[in-house]
Amino acid sequence: MKTIKKVLIANRGEIALRIMRTAKEMGIKTVAIYSEADRNALHVRYADEAVCVGPPPSGQSYLLGNKIIDICKRLNVDAIHPGYGFLSENADFCRNVREAGIIFIGPSPESIELMGDKLSSKHTVARYNIPMVPGTSDAVTDRKDAKIKSREIGYPVLIKASAGGGGKGMRVVENEEEFDEQMDRAVSEAIASFGNGSVFIEKYITSPKHIEIQVLGDQHGNIVHLFERECSVQRRHQKVVEEAPSAVLTPEIREAMGKCAVEVAKACNYYGAGTVEFIVDEDLKFYFLEMNTRLQVEHPVTEQITGIDLVKEMIRIAEGQVLSFSQSDLQIQGHSIEIRVCAEDPENNFLPDVGTLQTYIRPQGNGVRVDDCMEPGMTMPIYYDPMIAKLITYGKTREEAIAKMIRAIDEYQITGIQTTLQFCKFVMQHEAFISGKFDTRFISLYFSPEVLSPQPNDQEELLAAALAGMLIKDKKPVVHSDTSLSSNGGKSKWRNRIER
Repeated sequence: MKTIKKVLIANRGEIALRIMRTAKEMGIKTVAIYSEADRNALHVRYADEAVCVGPPPSGQSYLLGNKIIDICKRLNVDAIHPGYGFLSENADFCRNVREAGIIFIGPSPESIELMGDKLSSKHTVARYNIPMVPGTSDAVTDRKDAKIKSREIGYPVLIKASAGGGGKGMRVVENEEEFDEQMDRAVSEAIASFGNGSVFIEKYITSPKHIEIQVLGDQHGNIVHLFERECSVQRRHQKVVEEAPSAVLTPEIREAMGKCAVEVAKACNYYGAGTVEFIVDEDLKFYFLEMNTRLQVEHPVTEQITGIDLVKEMIRIAEGQVLSFSQSDLQIQGHSIEIRVCAEDPENNFLPDVGTLQTYIRPQGNGVRVDDCMEPGMTMPIYYDPMIAKLITYGKTREEAIAKMIRAIDEYQITGIQTTLQFCKFVMQHEAFISGKFDTRFISLYFSPEVLSPQPNDQEELLAAALAGMLIKDKKPVVHSDTSLSSNGGKSKWRNRIER
């Protein structure tokens, strides 16, 4: 067992800062890496040491694994925490870190490889009698056979990239007539995104809920689950709102899913923090999707309902310590919701936005947590994920957590850039969300840009008509005051949009 005294965080933004704060509480020194675009970032200023790794593009900075390892050697770093994204699920990087005599705060490279490919993960867990979505067991090599299998499964089907993630290389096929076209698109996108054109076919669940189970394992064979997270509110197959626990799972289903998640982790000798993802149909039947071999963006909601600091546990596990608690020690306490505050325009198909944060005031108060790395005057770089912050609330009940979230959204003041704040408030107030009877189609079923545009009431319309009549009668010019700059991501006249 080795004590970690200095850790390098191979990441940026809010997750880098979040990891550093736990490390500081544990008395561990921290090293930040940064690109030229992040020179003045908060995580750089917070760290004990910081090193520039290259120009803004991640391929020239945050993805330079060998350079990061060299920095660790030069600064006598004991361990690397990869956060999420970038190199967090790169088995070769993990292996190189270990070979350099540095601790990788995460799973083994073998586990990453097994679970990093959707087909290999399915093969790995197959012997554990875990429910699977009907589909092909191997990559599609013959389209004629694939069409026969699709007919057997029944349309619609889903073509998925074997090495995929984030909704890339994924196409829904409604009927056989469009099979070839959607197959071509899925393969092309898979090659472009992952350098791997392998795809497979699954039955498309038409009203799916996306529910995942947090697992934690040590290097001594002990594995527990920390209950579920509901992640069904998504845009472009990427999560926007997450909560724990789910509003619809029964205790019996929760226990069954938790046991399955632990079995999946055992199948690949997993240690560290990981997440087993399931798709759940209208009848609450669940099917294994994949395993993410890293910390998740939405991990704070699990921390809120369990009282467990997942980053602290990851560090202890990496040191070789035994889990300090068992499954029977864990219980759900209260309810937590997280929204991703992104620099995106919900009224324009959630397109990423860029600009400078003119106003940035965080919400505060009981039951409110903000994980971010921003301050007024900072510019959103175009090179990385557009997430500004994660806003998390906690309450004794789901209703209380929702009420706190609505209040916190109203308190959050951001100007100079478009955000998803008002969209998330729309979600919190929608009957489908409040009832828990929603699925991954939430946006397509219930959201349109018009719902975020304030509609004038009858009295306002009468006043406007009267004023217009007076102006026409007097024929006086009208001077308009500038009211374009509003809180919560209101549009600003000075900014030119950069479409990407």
